[in-house]
Amino acid sequence: MPVFFKQELEPVATFWRIYRSDGVTLGFTSHDRDLFFAGLMHRAAPGMVPSAIRRTRDLSPDSAEVQGAISHDSISQFDLEAGLFDEATIEIGAVNWESLAFEVIFAGNLGRMEEGRSAFTAELKSAKALLERDLVPRTSPTCRAGFCDKSCGLSAPRFTQLRSTSSIDIDANRVQVNDITPSKFLDGQLRFRTGPQTGLVFCIIAVDASGFLLDRPLATGTAQQVPVELREGCDHRFETCSNRFSNSVNFRGEPFLPGNDLLARYPKPQ
Repeated sequence: MPVFFKQELEPVATFWRIYRSDGVTLGFTSHDRDLFFAGLMHRAAPGMVPSAIRRTRDLSPDSAEVQGAISHDSISQFDLEAGLFDEATIEIGAVNWESLAFEVIFAGNLGRMEEGRSAFTAELKSAKALLERDLVPRTSPTCRAGFCDKSCGLSAPRFTQLRSTSSIDIDANRVQVNDITPSKFLDGQLRFRTGPQTGLVFCIIAVDASGFLLDRPLATGTAQQVPVELREGCDHRFETCSNRFSNSVNFRGEPFLPGNDLLARYPKPQ
């Protein structure tokens, strides 16, 4: 393990690594030139400033924060709005810019992000944040499993189709695809296979004659006809799980459990 700050003056800089959910890994450093170590090029980003990192021995969450300029070509306004950095894994550490010896000081996930006109502020959540999750799932009338995940048990390729868009309305945030049954894809997913949004997953929140309404903004300059990957959706109701997918054995909900409204009922004479 390298030892830092043995002397009053040392060639030490801060570095960040961001692992996005779409597979992209970005590296930055507070040094005035790019540094290559640990198999990754860390781009010079003197405008990115970390806050003090507070770590505790108990179960209270560690805290850290990072600020930076949106003008950096690796972090754009569109990337932030599109959610490419949501829940990304991040590492912060110190590196000797001469010997390139480094040590990770903080590891966690990106939390709440606030955007300004030309800058952003990101909250960093440590691994202790996982302890805040409920270990026992709460009851619900609808299914708590994600469609085609491990709990659901259905095969994702079975409900996935490769198609091409016939038209895209960027202003209305709508995409139209021909030769499909649109109603099957309500609450489903759309993934672009080419273009500026390659690999990015959009949720289909509404379906009508004008196409699919997506949950996030589309990039300016997206071509009208592009290949996409469509996955059918599920409304997580027991009737849908049983009748449409024949998967009621894996339903993760309690559709027949009385709700809190039963406790508020007042007995009435018959």
